[in-house]
Amino acid sequence: MSAVHDPSWVQRTEHVLRPDSDRVISRIFLPGQEVAQKGESRATAILERVLVLDEAEVSHQLTALRARFDSRHRDLPATWQAHFAMMEHRIAGAGRLSVDQRDLIGAYFTQEFSIESAALFNPSMVEHPDQSGLPADSTRFLMTLRAVGEGHISSIEFRTGVISGANMITFDPLPEFSVLPEASTVTYSRVSFEQQLNEIGGDQTNSDFVLDALPEQFSRRDLDRALDELREQRLTRGSAVRTIERFEWIAACSYAIEFAAATPLQERVIMPRSPDETHGIEDVRLVRFEMEDESSCYLGTYTAYNGRNIASHLLATTDFARFTVTQMTGPGSLNKGMALFPRRIGDTYFALSRADRESNGITCSDDLHHWDEPVLIQTPLESWEIVQLGNCGSPIETAAGWLVLTHGVGPMRQYSIGALLLDLENPNLVIGQLTTPILTPSPDERSGYVPNVVYTCGGMLHGRQLVLPYGCSDTVTRIALIDLDQLLHALLAEPTKEAS
Repeated sequence: MSAVHDPSWVQRTEHVLRPDSDRVISRIFLPGQEVAQKGESRATAILERVLVLDEAEVSHQLTALRARFDSRHRDLPATWQAHFAMMEHRIAGAGRLSVDQRDLIGAYFTQEFSIESAALFNPSMVEHPDQSGLPADSTRFLMTLRAVGEGHISSIEFRTGVISGANMITFDPLPEFSVLPEASTVTYSRVSFEQQLNEIGGDQTNSDFVLDALPEQFSRRDLDRALDELREQRLTRGSAVRTIERFEWIAACSYAIEFAAATPLQERVIMPRSPDETHGIEDVRLVRFEMEDESSCYLGTYTAYNGRNIASHLLATTDFARFTVTQMTGPGSLNKGMALFPRRIGDTYFALSRADRESNGITCSDDLHHWDEPVLIQTPLESWEIVQLGNCGSPIETAAGWLVLTHGVGPMRQYSIGALLLDLENPNLVIGQLTTPILTPSPDERSGYVPNVVYTCGGMLHGRQLVLPYGCSDTVTRIALIDLDQLLHALLAEPTKEAS
């Protein structure tokens, strides 16, 4: 195959966002229960050793720890105190311990985790919710990034900046600290639980017994009461324990988190916290979603990975301080890479889907959570996409149609970025498509954790430019500027091909 050259109307900028191993968060450390090697907790033995240290040694250790670690964390003593509280039940007479003893015990059960030591890639970009104080021709943006750290665990990070009228991109200063959110109260949906239970399977009678005791929207307390009623009947309901486990799993996979309002947005990090995302929150496709009342929110679809299975999840926020997470269901949510359209079409939600693992389809939903069987719109035909296709983020609305960025995988597992154009009123109809890529890996982008990859989770329009952040070989992030009019012209000039 001859070399494919990027179009002349695609311009790479000089920006490169590289992983920084100095960016760390502090999290609980449970000796003997590390992820890589499961075992019995050694907490009791360690507590006994710490408790025999005299006051002078405790004070000396804390002074040294503060000098070494304070500059890397925002309010590290608060973390130590929180971690001590998690271990307090193991200590007889814990109430008699001094503040220093409590802090040191907390420090022994704390570890640093380098959130982006391996990679910082696969970005998506949207308009920042705050556009105040800018010239009329400038746009403030917000970018999500997939950060990969120790154990190949993926998290969500944020970057912000401004694009000027002359298409000059300026990033805001890098964050000084990294901050995790606190758990927040969550409201569950009975319909969503029912949909997930249907996919998991099991005793329908027991599931219905619990569901019938719940209102349409319910709290954790409501769920506990309903499960307690089932527990009381477990002798006459043989699979009650398994049913309870299923409900507990679904509840754990639907959660809410909240950052302190004073925390700078770029410091905020969303790490895996539910049982189906223990190994990663992967490839968030963020979109600014227009509601029926003309308000907006931000929705992100991502792949949750627990080391064995994957699942499609929905992240939602209005202010990037409080987030809710729910699992999506239905045949359209299978596999990786769902991407939401930025508004309803008629009364229906639409999303791009790759449920068959190799082709692009369109799936529909009434509630953003359960997704129907997808309609096939594009199959691998060109030489650069024969292995598989997928989307590269949410469709972008233009006067000519829905602009869909795609990725294709060709020989030597090289990834390239292409494009489709869909009808505005009937997105199942392809009205334009490229037979050659927009972007292929340049020589300085080919090497990395996964070689020969260019990949994005979504770009943003700025005037007549498409600003496209993209990951290079699963390692770093770069940006390309694409002339929108030239891209649309190329899409409409190419003959469309029927999906088969």
